[in-house]
Amino acid sequence: MFIKGIVLSLFPAAIALVAGALLPFQVSSNAAVGKALGHPLWGALVSLIVSLLVLLPLLWFFKAPSPRLSNALEGPWWLWIGGVFGALYVVSSTALTPRLGAASFIVLVVAGQMITAILVDQFGLMGLAQRPVTLARIAGVILIVAGAVLIQHTGNGGGESKRLKLNTPDPEIRCQDSNPAPTSSPT
Repeated sequence: MFIKGIVLSLFPAAIALVAGALLPFQVSSNAAVGKALGHPLWGALVSLIVSLLVLLPLLWFFKAPSPRLSNALEGPWWLWIGGVFGALYVVSSTALTPRLGAASFIVLVVAGQMITAILVDQFGLMGLAQRPVTLARIAGVILIVAGAVLIQHTGNGGGESKRLKLNTPDPEIRCQDSNPAPTSSPT
């Protein structure tokens, strides 16, 4: 029974860890689609449409009840900003990941999330229970911000003395024309 309790308590943390591990792939994919389509907003739109196409069958599979729209419409104004902020995040990731790199973008996102999260907890915003800011929480945020600075600084070559050379494919997207022009050979 004790082991079952531990497994059940670790399962949500494991799912969150996997979800976090997928984010660098998501932002890189969104950026690649945006580049292939000619603008980051197109990449963001494709990402959100694919998300919708994934969610619709999940609603059916899990037999989710019909939404209670009247409850949502009577709720506080901030109930709807999750979708707005989600779209802004996807657009930001699509536009900024090619410039910053996946690691820098994600660590800056995490730093921003943690700074804001301790303030949301401190004041009990958006219906959450108040959780006071402690020295330990502030120290954790400082460490995350310091990590963000290190990753961003060394990721651009500043302060980095040696780079690891990994045998990885060229990250550039090359869209091949389905009917390439014939090449003429010199005669």
